[in-house]
Amino acid sequence: MKNCAGIIAGLGNPGPRYAHTRHNFGFLAADRLLAVLGEKRPCPPVAAGADCEAYDCPLAGQASPHWLVVKPLTFMNLSGVAVARLCRKFGVEPSRLLVLHDEMDLPLGRMKLKLGGGDAGHNGIASIAAELGTRDFHRLRLGVGRLAGPGDPADYVLSDFAPDETALLQPVLDAAVSGMRTFARRGPALAAQQVNIFDARPEDIRP
Repeated sequence: MKNCAGIIAGLGNPGPRYAHTRHNFGFLAADRLLAVLGEKRPCPPVAAGADCEAYDCPLAGQASPHWLVVKPLTFMNLSGVAVARLCRKFGVEPSRLLVLHDEMDLPLGRMKLKLGGGDAGHNGIASIAAELGTRDFHRLRLGVGRLAGPGDPADYVLSDFAPDETALLQPVLDAAVSGMRTFARRGPALAAQQVNIFDARPEDIRP
């Protein structure tokens, strides 16, 4: 892969134990993007090191510089090691990095696209900011909501989505893919307009 327009990095933890947990929402979104693009032509894997999976994807068209879709395999707390290394290797500025991750400050069914800001206690985001030396990268924040009642937030995000939550996953993932494609083709401002109004929740529970 010679030219790289940018990097989309889905965050999660590797292995079947974590495959369907809330903390792996970023992995799920990256996988859904790869599946949608693969309906026409699979994105070929890129030799990017043992600490991640990486794929060469024509998000803005075959003739345009391709995007690298990445899933770090270092476990969440060290996500920045692979992401920052690939940004340096392919000459990708932080402003051309989009990170997909779970977000407890948003309910399931909502998502937000933002540039920069704090990590809100998300260790994957903190790791990327530390390794890049900046917080000025884009994040697609995929809502998972907060634990109702007492309990450890870490246990909550590392648990599987509840059966009554799974119906919301598909529309969110499809809308996330659409937002990612807009981000690559038309830029973050238009992508944010599209993403930030999305709400998959039933109308009777929306504020």
